[in-house]
Amino acid sequence: MAPVSLHLLHRARPSLPFRDGGGRPASTTGLLPWRRQYWSYTSARMRLSMPVSAVAAETPPLPRADDDETSAPADEEEEKFDWLDQWYPVAPVCDLDRRAPNGKMVLGLRVVAWHDGGEWRVVDDVCPHRLAPLSEGRVDGKGRLQCAYHGWCFDGHGACQFIPQAPALGPPVHKNSRACVASYPSVVQNNILWFYPRSEPEHSDVLQRKRPPYFPELDDPSFKAVYGVRDLPYGYELLVENLMDPAHVPYAHRGLFPEDRKLDDPGRVEFDQERGGPFKMKIENASIHGFHSNLDEDWGYFKFVAPCTLVGSPFRIRPVDHQGEEKKQQPEVTLVFFCVPVAPGRSRYIWANGLYVGRWFNITPRWWYHSITNTVLDSDTYLLHIEERNFAKVGIENWHKACYVPTSSDNLIIAYRNWFRKYCNHEIGWATPTVNQLVPPTRTRVELLERYWSHVKQCTSCSSALKGMRALEAILQVASFTVIGFLAATKGTIVMAAVQMAAAVLLFAASRWITNFIEKTFYFQDYVHADK
Repeated sequence: MAPVSLHLLHRARPSLPFRDGGGRPASTTGLLPWRRQYWSYTSARMRLSMPVSAVAAETPPLPRADDDETSAPADEEEEKFDWLDQWYPVAPVCDLDRRAPNGKMVLGLRVVAWHDGGEWRVVDDVCPHRLAPLSEGRVDGKGRLQCAYHGWCFDGHGACQFIPQAPALGPPVHKNSRACVASYPSVVQNNILWFYPRSEPEHSDVLQRKRPPYFPELDDPSFKAVYGVRDLPYGYELLVENLMDPAHVPYAHRGLFPEDRKLDDPGRVEFDQERGGPFKMKIENASIHGFHSNLDEDWGYFKFVAPCTLVGSPFRIRPVDHQGEEKKQQPEVTLVFFCVPVAPGRSRYIWANGLYVGRWFNITPRWWYHSITNTVLDSDTYLLHIEERNFAKVGIENWHKACYVPTSSDNLIIAYRNWFRKYCNHEIGWATPTVNQLVPPTRTRVELLERYWSHVKQCTSCSSALKGMRALEAILQVASFTVIGFLAATKGTIVMAAVQMAAAVLLFAASRWITNFIEKTFYFQDYVHADK
């Protein structure tokens, strides 16, 4: 369920400039340090293969679902989206380890988040000493980030506080500007850690000018929000596109959601097994900042806040029965999705979904909801991974020629592609040079659908559940062998022996069931559409 950047830069990374400005190679003269540079790809685009013969040399504007709805005022025609002047989610705070560094990649930039005892901090994930990753280090007793390679320590502003190898009575080399690491503005909002990918001093007070999107429902105690995160093997564009597409749900996720046949489709005499149907979507307020869509009267609304945020209530709130009589008020479903561009061919999906509900919802463990969400994500991951490579073959700027989108069900997709073309020129403004990751052949299904590294490792609830189930698995196995040993060591009646043997078999069978459950829930479970 997610997209990737299809125009990838093929250029060598420039030599690292010295922090004092001296010794900078000629090829990087006049550029900002590589960690802060806004890299443009308009002059160095690379195709994965030759375009198909049907693709014309010049590309007319993308088709619009409603020209009057999606067109912007003339004075915005030349406005370009600044990818570095945005806030990006790092992770839900509940999934960050307060006792250790948490390494992440966002917008091609490797950063590390840690808690210094007072607040969350975000800095570059590279030690200025020998460029080792700080995310492999630790948080010392003073709340400083310590590099695991040589023990250099940094505070929340990126300033070096201690160099063990420097003599105590020698010159204060740790105060040199070259000993510092770039620090980024960060804030916790809606229980999510956000950071701003500019480290220059003039951006230190960016919160006074611009804040991340805020959703009061997520801070409402009566609203049960389930947070989660998963890394996906396809790019940002496809992730956004997929989450905007309600029409694919009964097919790509067959059997995972309740069937809901459309009731008001005049002239329809044929229904497929999946109960698919048309969606009426009206795009409103389209601008550089995103757009809003009111779905048909049965389905609610949807909003895109550029570049990462999708929020809406896609399910009917007041359903009606077949006679048109209003039924009992249903819980309101609010979905908040964050689509994070990680690197070309990679994205991160962060969600905060929930309901205004009763107590029963609160007793269900968080990891159980994650297992359901992971199954949903697995069901179309392979489709999107291949789709991304097919887009790369024809060129993403030729999207409107390669794709046939004749119905209003695709209006959200068209609106997003119009936004991406008009304000971004079909490109993501990566914070650092990126390497083309679409060239290697398609990975296996086991690699694409693996859950441990993409989710479980970075989820506190699922990690704890996995540990608990591993312990239960071991206990059941030990108990089964203990019963067998006790049976062999004692002399009892035939009935008692039969009972003990049955208990041993049941204990061992239970341990094997747990083993299989662990594999499917926390590591890998294939999803074959033909079998659904």
